Parts: sequence; C-alpha cells; structure tokens
Amino acid sequence: MGRVDRRAYGAEAEEAAVRFLEAQGWRVRARNWPCRHGELDVVAEREDIVCFVEVRMRSSAVWGDPAHTVSFAKQRRVVKAALHYLFAHEVRGRMIRFDVISVVGRGASATVEHIPGAFDAGM
Repeated sequence: MGRVDRRAYGAEAEEAAVRFLEAQGWRVRARNWPCRHGELDVVAEREDIVCFVEVRMRSSAVWGDPAHTVSFAKQRRVVKAALHYLFAHEVRGRMIRFDVISVVGRGASATVEHIPGAFDAGM
C-alpha cells in the first residue's frame, strides 16, 4: 500500500469511526486536531464526557486486532495532546475518557469495534 493509499485508507477508517460514534449519540468536536505532541484523531462529546478517540485500522485481521497497536508511548502522546486540547478550548468540569476504535476492512464490509476507556491518563 503506497503513501497516498494509506492516507486515503486512514481517512476512510476515521470516517467510519465518526459515523459509528455519531450513531451512538456522540457529537464530534474535532478531527485530526494537531499540536506539538502529535494529533488527536477524533474528539467527541456526549453528556458530561469529552472523549479522545485513537482510530486504528487494518485491511484484514490476519495480523490481529489493530487496537493492540496503540503502544504505551502512543498513549502518552495522546494524553499530552488531549491536555493541550482541553487547555486550548478551555474545557473544564467534564469527565475525560480515552477510547480506541479499530476498523478492519474497507467500505461496507469493514468491521468497527469501539473500546471505551481503552487506556487512562495515568502518567
């Protein structure tokens, strides 16, 4: 898979994740939010929760669940980026959560799995 193909596939997987979240009643606040610590794939909210969602994808499950590719180092980068997001948007008094959505496959045959509270902000 070439560089352009990966970006297109990544965008497709993020779109599938957003559709899934919205169908579950989440409102998407941001997508691909950049800061010096990296990028937040999806920031969503529902009721009193702000959720930072890492989206992982694979074209097939042959190599396992893509959710397992969220390393400890990646978790720390997401947490640091989330703190920057909260500060930049003056978000206070809300619960925060870190989820992972894995997307396996493409198009209508893709499987989307949501793992709420996949990791925490413990540094």
